[in-house]
Amino acid sequence: MVDEDLRAQAHDLDVTVWVGKKGIDAVVEELDGQLSNENLVKIKFLRAARSAGSTEELATELADSVSATLVETRGNTGVLHRWRLAHGGSPD
Repeated sequence: MVDEDLRAQAHDLDVTVWVGKKGIDAVVEELDGQLSNENLVKIKFLRAARSAGSTEELATELADSVSATLVETRGNTGVLHRWRLAHGGSPD
């Protein structure tokens, strides 16, 4: 699946993870669980979280923490992707 397809799928996703003043470490476990059930997860970086870096930097660090790929960032949101191998997905 190419990035354009993933971006198109992500367009209609609702935000399901919010990163706030406690930073990305506070959401790693939740995000990892969501990525185990869904290929794509949309994340919102609140103002308090962005004091630690840009949305792009935070999203990249979070993606590395859960072995995911950063699909895109727009404004204060990011989309992460991870294949679900147990469900017939294929690796990147």
